[in-house]
Amino acid sequence: MDKTIELVNSVKDIHAMPTVIVKALNIMKKPTASMKELGDIVMFDQSLTIKFLALVNSAYYGFSQQISSINIALSLLGMTKVKNIIVAVAMKPMMSNQGDKELWKHSMKVASGCEYLANLTKIMDSDEAFIAGFVHDVGKIVLHMTNEKLYTKVINAVDMGGSILDLEKKYFDSDHVKTGSLLAKRWQLPILLANTITYHHSPNLSSIPVPCNLVCFVDKLVQTNFNPNAIDKDFCNTLGIDFEDLEDLRNAILQKAEVMISELS
Repeated sequence: MDKTIELVNSVKDIHAMPTVIVKALNIMKKPTASMKELGDIVMFDQSLTIKFLALVNSAYYGFSQQISSINIALSLLGMTKVKNIIVAVAMKPMMSNQGDKELWKHSMKVASGCEYLANLTKIMDSDEAFIAGFVHDVGKIVLHMTNEKLYTKVINAVDMGGSILDLEKKYFDSDHVKTGSLLAKRWQLPILLANTITYHHSPNLSSIPVPCNLVCFVDKLVQTNFNPNAIDKDFCNTLGIDFEDLEDLRNAILQKAEVMISELS
């Protein structure tokens, strides 16, 4: 019997989304939302302010002048990018709990890669691509926090070539797609994000397959044990990317992602 509900209910610390994310998302829902409202969230948090200034002055965005004003930094980035960065920073402690420090970094790599490819190919909005890539593996938090030692076994077996969903089902009678999907419903995430979380391992089952396919593609591309044979060649063609250029694309994405990871760490 599937234990998804039991697993999610057992992890008290993630029943609620971090307050700063709730505030940011609520502001973005308002038709009259202003940059000042979103900026206030950043400016009342010294750590966030420092991270935003470091990021906006980094090679990730490549602005030509040095920016020392948080107001100018936020206006240059725009509301959606500001919201996405708030989400990424606020989720870091939850994703980086002891023994699972690579989850946040991996999520940032996928987010950066999805944003990069969306900009390159115009397949979808780049800001939506970033946040879809960032949240896709949120269900792993539940499994790790439920039983850290057991989930370490899963990760070790995956590193040896095992299927992550099969291994999660073996040890937990559920998987990160199911736990993530339940979290998405409880957190009332937008349909695009909920679909990406639920279908990033089976994109063609989604009613909105493009973001799911993009996340699936980048997720495989940035894996430490990258296997070109795991890449969907048809989707590669859809993106207009030569299959022979995958290694160069992978290196470009990883280099770009490392800049953001460094500035937001």
